[in-house]
Amino acid sequence: MMRIVNVETSCRKLVKTVGNFHILEYTHDASVSPTSAVNEYFMGKMNVRRRQVLIEIDKDHSAVIQAGAMQWMGGHVEATTGVKGIGDLFGKALKGAVTKESAVKPEYIGDGYLVLEPTYKHIILQDISSWGPVGMTIEDGMFLACDSRVKRDIVTRKNLSSAVLGGEGLFNMSLRGNGVVALESNVPEEELIEIELENDELKIDGNMAMCWSSNLDFTVERTTKTLVGSAVSGEGLVNVYRGTGRVLMSPVASTLSMQTAANSISGTTK
Repeated sequence: MMRIVNVETSCRKLVKTVGNFHILEYTHDASVSPTSAVNEYFMGKMNVRRRQVLIEIDKDHSAVIQAGAMQWMGGHVEATTGVKGIGDLFGKALKGAVTKESAVKPEYIGDGYLVLEPTYKHIILQDISSWGPVGMTIEDGMFLACDSRVKRDIVTRKNLSSAVLGGEGLFNMSLRGNGVVALESNVPEEELIEIELENDELKIDGNMAMCWSSNLDFTVERTTKTLVGSAVSGEGLVNVYRGTGRVLMSPVASTLSMQTAANSISGTTK
């Protein structure tokens, strides 16, 4: 039996737990050099901090993660590829190519702990069952890890206009079932705007929807009924989500990756 004695310390704390997924946040970086101490200090003050996902693995809970995301594992935990043959490998490679995700996502099984690599991005934990039987669709590149019970599918846009003009891509990952998913975000969860639709519509100027109910219809439309009206209003095209469901939306458009920005300031490779 293995037990982590000092999960929380003076510089590291648990900030959120959903099911068997936990988020560790480093309140300040104690491993700094004299040349980087000032930058690290102000990064911490502005909530630019390292975060890690800690997952408890047991007979009822195994985890699927992005390839290369594992930092360490303890106990009787082992990784499997989850590939069932050449055809399955080809299908996974195709899915990875269209969603900007790794082709093969290893599955960790057994009894113990799995800790993922630290990231400067914000981590959002979601219980997939709370999105109902339709599940949720996520923006490209957000997937970090999930319970192996979560079903992962690739969904396509219902019309070409939403892919070409909406800035969301032609394919996205859809998640449904039971279990927890960990998503990487450039925006903290407390800043996200959650919108519930009941046979209604949401129009967004830009690709700021981070995840949404998979049953919502997504199209790209003009803000007014005429081209002249759109030109006069200065808004042009908007992303439209219609139906009954939920949308998690960022209040600001991301212009620079949180990870890239932090790396450029601190000079680290993580």
